[in-house]
Amino acid sequence: MQIKISPTRLILATSIFFVLFDNLSFAHHVLAVFPFSLKNAGFLLSLFFGLTAVITTVLTLLNSRYTLKPVLIFFLIVSAAAAYYMDNYNVVIDHIMIQNIVQTNRAEALDLISFKFILHIFLLGVLPALLVFLAPVKEESLRQNLMGKLRNIALSFLLLVAMILCFSKFYTSFFREHKPLRYYTNPTYYIYSTGKYFNKIFKSKNEPLRAIGTDAKVVEADKNDQLKELVVIVVGEAARADHFSLNGYTHETNPLLKQENIINFSHVSSCGTSTAYSVPCMFSLYNRNEYNDKKGRTTENILDVLVHAGNISILWRDNNSDSKGVALRVPHVNFKDPQNNPICIEGECRDEGMLVGLDEYIAQKKGQDILIILHQMGNHGPAYYKRYPKKFERFTPICATNELENCSREEINNTYDNALLYTDYFLTRVIEFLKKYDTSRETAMIYMSDHGESLGEMGVYLHGLPYIVAPAAQKHIGALLWLGKEMSREIDTDQLKKNASKAYSHDNLFHTILGLFEVKTSIYNKKLDMLPRRSVLNQPAPKETE
Repeated sequence: MQIKISPTRLILATSIFFVLFDNLSFAHHVLAVFPFSLKNAGFLLSLFFGLTAVITTVLTLLNSRYTLKPVLIFFLIVSAAAAYYMDNYNVVIDHIMIQNIVQTNRAEALDLISFKFILHIFLLGVLPALLVFLAPVKEESLRQNLMGKLRNIALSFLLLVAMILCFSKFYTSFFREHKPLRYYTNPTYYIYSTGKYFNKIFKSKNEPLRAIGTDAKVVEADKNDQLKELVVIVVGEAARADHFSLNGYTHETNPLLKQENIINFSHVSSCGTSTAYSVPCMFSLYNRNEYNDKKGRTTENILDVLVHAGNISILWRDNNSDSKGVALRVPHVNFKDPQNNPICIEGECRDEGMLVGLDEYIAQKKGQDILIILHQMGNHGPAYYKRYPKKFERFTPICATNELENCSREEINNTYDNALLYTDYFLTRVIEFLKKYDTSRETAMIYMSDHGESLGEMGVYLHGLPYIVAPAAQKHIGALLWLGKEMSREIDTDQLKKNASKAYSHDNLFHTILGLFEVKTSIYNKKLDMLPRRSVLNQPAPKETE
């Protein structure tokens, strides 16, 4: 006679599996705070039982008589994938990471897949899922199923209360002083984060777009100045400031830029630690403390304000995933597509391809100011070795794989630095392009990375950690400015150079762009404009953003 397992026991067995095999990252971070000792042993054991109880409760609530096995199989496979990236890259699956996953493209996804990943999914996802699929489960009536659910939840709740009461001193510290530890629980935190992400999307879906800067208009500071602006903003990708030789890094990663008359901003902080969050934020009116995804989706950005100002032509060219909603209302061209990008070699469409055809575009915009945004592929990880042509492989040995955990720190740094070397070349190409218009237009280039990158320090790789716990490597970004001769006449470059070492952030970009284009509007804040002008517009006092 075949022995059948009850749904309750199958859920409990699956929960124990999750705690034992998919929560190694959680265990690692807990032990870093509460090292194993006789004093901590009881509390650590209670965490095992407590986490099991929480996962059991969540799985019980998500299951029904008819969905038991499909739900458990789904979470086994997804949790195996989450565990792989948490264990190997020390990432956190929060709502912003869920946003990154939803918005990622095929090429980015493929960069994250490796043989080790597939093996991990097979061993910790597919095999246990197969056991669940084959497990003989008792058939229960609706009443039996409901009573089993209530019993599961009640016993889990009582166990949690008992654990907290027995080790109240430890749990007070755990919940109050070490809140980030919960970010590493699997699958509970990514389930919570997924719900949080889609809740935010649902709430803002039907909200009207809030218009800002509708009073904007271009007011030339010098009435005799008839030249129109040509400004290029380069949005970098994962470029951390401390790997720029301009900031004192030992590898010469900026050999070409150091020969140009650029202003290097050495202390700039990002708004977030991921592209999906930082890019909309850096073009937003809101500062980092005010900004959130909902405001980003339901409020116009700096590009809209420039459209309100009139006679400013805007073009967004993207060699990354996309503009993350920033360029929804202006012309946008995808340069990840080989049909648009003529420089696609070695399986990668190169950033420099975004410069092709811009002369023709500018020729069509006579009598107009022009803003061009170039969104780089830059240093997108983990496959840094793909981000540059082979001729830029100056620093060796390299990490020629996306499995960073299998490479030495030296190899990872070298490969990352080679990608920065290509960015140095690309930015110099942008400057050379602008120099052609040095006498016919007021030209400028602003470069700012969206966020930084972890390269294995303290076992952390890539980016995307919650801002509160993210290391400086993910928040301290590369940023610089080049001004053409005509634009330099209006900017107090001496004062600008003195200010270059000040602390700036993505918060400054919105107002700096308004200043460059001499746009008069009530939302302009002169204090946040990074560029001191020789002749300042008579701007009204800034209004509150909320």
